[in-house]
Amino acid sequence: MGPPASLASPSVVGAGSAAGSPTRPRPHAAAAAMAALLGPAGRFRWRVRAVPGGARGAAGRQCYDLLVIGGGSGGLACAKEAAQLGKKVAVVDYVEPSPRGTRWGLGGTCVNVGCIPKKLMHQAALLGGMIHDASHYGWKVAQPLHDWGKMAEAVQNHVKSLNWGHRVQLQDRKVKYFNFKASFVNPHMVCGVSKGGEETLLSADHIVIATGGRPRYPTHIEDALEYGITSDDIFWLKESPGKTLVVGASYVALECAGFLTGLGLDTTVMIRSVPLRAFDQQMASLVTEHMAVHGTRILRGCTPLRVEKLSDGRLQVTWVDLASDKKDTGTFDTVLWAIGRVPETRGLNLEKAGVRTNPNTQKILVDAQEATSVPHIYAIGDVAEVRPAPLPAPTPSPDPVPPPCGSQGLCAEPQEDLASPPPPCSSSLWTGGRTRGHRPQILP
Repeated sequence: MGPPASLASPSVVGAGSAAGSPTRPRPHAAAAAMAALLGPAGRFRWRVRAVPGGARGAAGRQCYDLLVIGGGSGGLACAKEAAQLGKKVAVVDYVEPSPRGTRWGLGGTCVNVGCIPKKLMHQAALLGGMIHDASHYGWKVAQPLHDWGKMAEAVQNHVKSLNWGHRVQLQDRKVKYFNFKASFVNPHMVCGVSKGGEETLLSADHIVIATGGRPRYPTHIEDALEYGITSDDIFWLKESPGKTLVVGASYVALECAGFLTGLGLDTTVMIRSVPLRAFDQQMASLVTEHMAVHGTRILRGCTPLRVEKLSDGRLQVTWVDLASDKKDTGTFDTVLWAIGRVPETRGLNLEKAGVRTNPNTQKILVDAQEATSVPHIYAIGDVAEVRPAPLPAPTPSPDPVPPPCGSQGLCAEPQEDLASPPPPCSSSLWTGGRTRGHRPQILP
């Protein structure tokens, strides 16, 4: 299948985007949060509750039925659904520039620095491979040369068209959009600060936090922020990254390394332990073997120690082999950190709202209905972490029943995920090791 029409013609406005992000939010999270807000008849579960400080109706303050903090896949879906039900809704979204200064528009990780640009660059790599293989089928074609700048311009224009499309959709549904950084003042109120420093107070009966996550930088390497980039930057580079070292073993790391190799760039992946840990390991081995055969250099059992900038502008990386304790060095044009993600909870002042987080992961603790420790505040997507609940006592049932699934909760069955290092590999998040003992129920 060819590239979307808006990639071939960047002026075409996209109507939407694929759901998800490099860390893959739980399926139907926005729908579950909306179900939690709604009663059996599809109406909001209003609670009689006064806003502290007399905020409602106060001068200079804007009041809403629902306030969504975060303009990614989950936040936008939740806001549009609530507006369609006739509620007064506002979306607050702000992108903190990456250490390299990269910023983007409305749509979240998936649209701007995740699924969409990744799939387009992956497609560009596959096209190059097809041209290369064409000679074996009788086609007389010259060896392909890739123009990174031309591809990047087309991809970025397509992403910008999706940004605009989301703005139009919010306007059509009469959802108020605020482009500013929000933080809680109290459980029902947030303060938004615009780029110019102007403050706006917003209050709401219900609040949904959908701020997602951002790439993690290594803390043990000096100048990691200055000399390295992440997935927040790779898709917005105007010029080719050149010879690249990708540090990490996640699917984000392998996806980026895969399309960089496919575009003809000298690419190395440095893996400390197990590649694609959350995936079936037989499939993970096949993926890394395929990548190695097709030109990606893979350093296993290694971890970087330092990064230094040379006089010619290139980067010298020193690493250690954990098995032999032997050190080695290499020179690269770009170092891409892909060692995980952290939830975007900094600066939200969650303590002022009484919202609890996991002190280890900094994610917001939620129950099965996406509700936080504050009943009218919800969290969805990558920023949320489900609180473990005690298992109920088993009750005998004469007939097998399907897993709980419906308007008031999430389906409990294993869900599929898709990673796209060449070749694309579909794998259940419940890997072979995790599903041992899991007996699917076969219904008549």
